[in-house]
Amino acid sequence: MDKTAPPPSSHPDHGGAITTGGGGSFASLRAYGRALAQTPRRVARRACAATAPGEEMSRVRERSGPRMARALRWWDLVGLGLGGMVGAGVFVTTGRATRLYAGPGVVVSYAIAGLCALLSAFCYTEFAVDMPVAGGAFSYLRVTFGELAAFLTGANLIMEYVFSNAAVARSFTAYLGTAVGVDAPSKWRIPVPGFPEGFNEVDLVAVGVILLISVCICYSTKESSVVNMVLTVVHVAFILFIIVVGFMHGDARNLTRPANPSQNPGGFFPHGAMGVFNGAAMVYLSYIGYDAVSTMAEEVQRPARDIPIGVSGSVVVVTVLYCLMAASMSMLLPYDAIDPDAPFSGAFRGSKRMGWVSNVIGAGASLGILTSLMVAMLGQARYLCVIGRSGVMPAWLARVNPRTATPVNASAFLGLFTAALALFTELDILLNLVCIGTLFVFYMVANAIVYRRYVVGAGDDLGPRRGAAWPTLAFLAAFSLLALAFTLVWKLTPAEHGGVRAGLLAACAALAVATVAAFQALVPQAHTPELWGVPGMPWVPAASVFLNVFLLGSLDRPSYVRFGFFSVAALLVYVLYSVHASYDAEESGGAAAGLDAGGAKVQDEACTV
Repeated sequence: MDKTAPPPSSHPDHGGAITTGGGGSFASLRAYGRALAQTPRRVARRACAATAPGEEMSRVRERSGPRMARALRWWDLVGLGLGGMVGAGVFVTTGRATRLYAGPGVVVSYAIAGLCALLSAFCYTEFAVDMPVAGGAFSYLRVTFGELAAFLTGANLIMEYVFSNAAVARSFTAYLGTAVGVDAPSKWRIPVPGFPEGFNEVDLVAVGVILLISVCICYSTKESSVVNMVLTVVHVAFILFIIVVGFMHGDARNLTRPANPSQNPGGFFPHGAMGVFNGAAMVYLSYIGYDAVSTMAEEVQRPARDIPIGVSGSVVVVTVLYCLMAASMSMLLPYDAIDPDAPFSGAFRGSKRMGWVSNVIGAGASLGILTSLMVAMLGQARYLCVIGRSGVMPAWLARVNPRTATPVNASAFLGLFTAALALFTELDILLNLVCIGTLFVFYMVANAIVYRRYVVGAGDDLGPRRGAAWPTLAFLAAFSLLALAFTLVWKLTPAEHGGVRAGLLAACAALAVATVAAFQALVPQAHTPELWGVPGMPWVPAASVFLNVFLLGSLDRPSYVRFGFFSVAALLVYVLYSVHASYDAEESGGAAAGLDAGGAKVQDEACTV
């Protein structure tokens, strides 16, 4: 709610929307000074304050005014998942993983990465079915670990979305040029003399794409889903074409025979198991995007049925497509002859008869960029909308337009911000640099689902289960440390010490398994989900935690530097603004709290199970 507002009226004519008034921490400089003096006390009070799911679905949601339209079905979610995942990244990561790590075994790398994505998708699905709101991971962490953890992860995730979307939009110019046979970066970008390197080329095509998508997602979620579905079907057709051509013109002997046997090992797994798992860490980045589907939960007609099918189904379909793409590429060329930066187009570029296929690949990648941009921008707007609802950001961002039933303010704000970055900035932040925030959120959501099952309970009241909090937190901390130890041994132990390395890895893995088994035997679950739950609790989320720590360990230093910078910046925003806004909202929200005092699960009339 607005930080300076009186309690919102519960009268139906007001719809629970946020009203504006005077007072609060931001009424004057003197009031703000007094608020800053109380910062330690307010942080102590608000940082770990968690809301009940019933409150998120009723009183907090009412702060947006009109409700979002429940118009999506499971096929819409599958289309959005495909559109979000199958972008241009697969055309790059496949070549790098094949050439540098896995060889033809990259097919297995994609299967392993797909399994990892499915485990994380299960955790998202349980939350989204139990609490079908638009906030995605931000809402899940807010009801589990409290306001500060949710704000830091949500802020990092939005920044990752904005920066990566700007970079991807600029890459659209290059791929579109490839599709039409034009050197787009030199022909379609306008140089600006006197500007520093990296900021001296204006890309109007990227800006136009972002603004066009922003208008589309502001107009209607359902129509945006239809546009995404059409583009995704065409894009998948391009991918199937590339797969068929690869199998038709490929040679199965390339799956085991390198181009230069004297310098490179042969076989389907030329670099062994380590190469396959390192390849899986790299290609996992091609799966990022399914998490945005969970932010659409508030607009799904039947969450209990449609969300599990939509999220898990899209991951399975994408895994099959990726494995087939990797197999066809490995058959086209020996792994040591593959161009790591342009594996598919490079395989056809040298052929006079098949050179036109590289233009087709450019067209397919361009469509992939459009769909991934649309899904990412849909997701980022809903994250920001719910962050605005929570009171830690301006309430204006939480508004839902009564005519379009979409978060127009959040969509327009982020669209303009992204377009401004894409206009001038040559953001050299490729997929391996933008994923750390997303992987960290995956890690946090997997921890949150365990904590919620074993501590919070069905009514979201700790009550007699408070004693289970510390054993659960101790388990999560110990298991994360074991996963980190495994990752460090994997990354840092020299290859020549193979026996020692294998022993240490086996010890870490055995301790991790024993820790999960002991926790399962000693700590009973607080509740079982009513509609849909993660199977194999706590093994599935524990595996997701382990794999996400391993994947985080594969990222390079610049990723952690940027993540640390964003986290510090977000923490400053929280301390200087958000905690005071949240405190004001809590102080003035006593009357509104009566809307859902029991914290019971609430569903609107358009939502069916």
